[in-house]
Parts: sequence; structure tokens; C-alpha cells
Amino acid sequence: MPKSSWRWRVFAATWLSYAGFYFCRKPFSIVKGTMGEELGIDATSLATIGTAYLLAYTVGQFIAGAAGNRWGARILLLIGMAVAIGTGIGFGFSNSVATFSALMVLNGLGQATGWSNNVGNMASWFGREERGRVMGVWATCYQVGGVAANTLAAFILGAYGWRHSFFAGAAVLTVVWIFFVFNQRNQPSDVGLPELDEPGSDGATAEESGWSWLTGPVLTNMLMVGAFYFFVKFIRYAIWSWAPYFLDLNFGLEGDEAGYFSTTFDIAGIAGVLAAGWLSDKVFKSKRAIVSLLFMVGMAIACGVMYVAGQTSPVVFAALLGIVGFTLYGPDALMTGAGAMDIGSRRGATFVAGVINGMGSVGSVVQELVIGKMYDDSAGDLGPIFGLLMGASIGATVLIGVVVLRNRNQTAGV
Repeated sequence: MPKSSWRWRVFAATWLSYAGFYFCRKPFSIVKGTMGEELGIDATSLATIGTAYLLAYTVGQFIAGAAGNRWGARILLLIGMAVAIGTGIGFGFSNSVATFSALMVLNGLGQATGWSNNVGNMASWFGREERGRVMGVWATCYQVGGVAANTLAAFILGAYGWRHSFFAGAAVLTVVWIFFVFNQRNQPSDVGLPELDEPGSDGATAEESGWSWLTGPVLTNMLMVGAFYFFVKFIRYAIWSWAPYFLDLNFGLEGDEAGYFSTTFDIAGIAGVLAAGWLSDKVFKSKRAIVSLLFMVGMAIACGVMYVAGQTSPVVFAALLGIVGFTLYGPDALMTGAGAMDIGSRRGATFVAGVINGMGSVGSVVQELVIGKMYDDSAGDLGPIFGLLMGASIGATVLIGVVVLRNRNQTAGV
């Protein structure tokens, strides 16, 4: 089969894989208000359940990145999706904080195989000069996956109850798992095709070259982007985890309505990812960081407006979620997708993506610990929470600005 056919089979399989993970990740956020009321679980306890997932997901990111670099993406992704499917089914039968938390740990470890291994797989099939556009389209996987998972979970919640939202998500990922088996391969040589000729890779694999590719500039760029991603993921997961909850409890929407309203964040993010990817290749000559800086300035402004006017009405809140989504998702996808691939090159892309996403996932853990308690302590006032998001957006903007300054004279920068 021609190489171009396999490239797009791998594109489709990895895209569906990461989108599919969300069907076993997002239902908890959508149903937590209804579930909490039915089972008598308060916001702080719901945050404890979410934190169990996020801690496991964070630790798993570092493990999955290193393991994928050594053993290949295929086996890890098949195992990870299978674990997510099993825990998704288990959630539908759960009744206690302890049971949910235990399953969340397993789910987090399974989900952690997703991003770094799929990004690393794509790095083996697509070169630097096309990664901005290709990964801009590919990275819509988690916006489209998020929207579709939210919509399905919200619909099933309204029609059949919160338990069936988990069952439906597991069913979708099962179909994706089967498709992945037949359409994904780790690298061109696995199907008898020549490997990608990428400058600086010398045709070597991670096993052949050890860690020689992890030079000072590569290490510094990886850690700087990881620090930037701490704040970006803090904001993204805060909105994912709590926006439906706020729309339910603070704005009086029904559980399914809150789920639908919250999808504005992901829908607008699709356009942001496509725009950022195109700009990075066509206008800024594969310089990812400068595009990200421009978007992040816009996001900081949008978070500031949310702090001032976010509690006005559910429509205003949803509209601001859309603006934040557009400006956040572009840098999010660009720096952890094409950016990670550029930093690590073909041989180290999986490891670099794992470290960056792992550092970012620390932010997702922190937000879960802080926001649930902050909400209870403030008796439901969203002002302090919106102020926290504004501060995080400023932190992210400053850090990506430093990355731009460091790399302005480096032809191999991000």
C-alpha cells in the first residue's frame, strides 16, 4: 500500500484514538451535579474524585512518554484504551466516593497513554515543514472529542440518567479500539516503507541513539514549554471540570442544558486550533511560540472580562467560554503537538510530549484541589474563581513570552 495511504490511515486512527478517550473522560464532569445531588456528594468530595483521576493522569504522563519512546505507541495505546473502557463501565455501577476514586486512578493511568504516544506516532509519519497544518487539523481531536463526548453524555443524562452516560462513552471507545487495531502502525518500516527523512534525526531511533538528543537547548525548551503548559492546562481543566457544575448550580440550568452550554468552549477551540496551525506554517515559518504568544494575550484579556462580567447570565458566561476556548486551544495544541515534535524531533517526540503534558497535568491537579474548596468556602461566589483563572492566564502569557525571546535567533526553536 502506498505510503500516503498509510499516513492518512495512521492520522485517522490516532485522531479517533485521542478523541475516543474523551468519551470515558468527560461524562464525570457533565453528570457531577446530578450525580452529586442523587448520591449526597458535595463539591469538595467531587473534587476529591476528580483529583484521584488527575494525580494518576499526571504520573502516568511521565511514565507513558518514556515507555512509548522505548516500546512504541501501539501496545500502550491499545492497553490504555482498554483500561478506560473498563473503568467507564465501572463508573456506571458505582455509588461511593471511594469506589469512584479507585476507578478514577485506573482511568487516569489508562488515559495518560493517549497524548504523548499519539503525538509521537504522528511524528514518525509527518515532517517538520508540514506539522503546523497537519497537527492543527489533527489536534482538533480533543476539541471534537470533547464536544461529542459532552453532547452524548448530556443527552444520555437527560434521557436515561447519569449512569448510562458512562456506559455510552465506554461503547463509543470500544468501537474506536477496534478501528485502531486495523489502521495504526508505529512507523513506516512496520509496513515495509522507508522511514521519514528528518533533518537532525540521522535516521536513528531512540533505542539506537540513547538520550543523546536531549541536549541543553532541547531540555530547556521542553521545561519552559512544560511550565507554560501548567497554567494552560490549569485553565482548560478548570473549565472542563467545573463549567457544567457552575451552569447547573449558579445559573439554574438543568444538567443536560448545562452540558450543552459548556460545549461552546470546545467548539470555539476547534477554530482556534486550525487558525494557530495555519498561521505557524504559512505566516511564521514553523515558529510555534510567537503564534502562541499572540493567542495567549487574547486569552488573558478574555479571562479578565470573565472576572468582571462572567456572572451576568448563562449566555454571557457561555460566550466568554467560547472566546477563552478559541484563544486557549490554539497554543495548547500547537505547543504540545507540533511544538513537542519540533523540540524532540522524530526520535524524542513521544518523550518530550509526555514531559510537557505531565508538567501541564500538575496544573490540572492543582485546579481540582483548589476550585472545589474555593467554591464551598465562598458559598458559591464565582468571583474568586474567575480571578484565579485570570491570574493563571497572565502566568501562561509571561512564560510563552520568555520562550519566544529565548528562541528568536534559533533556527531549530519552537
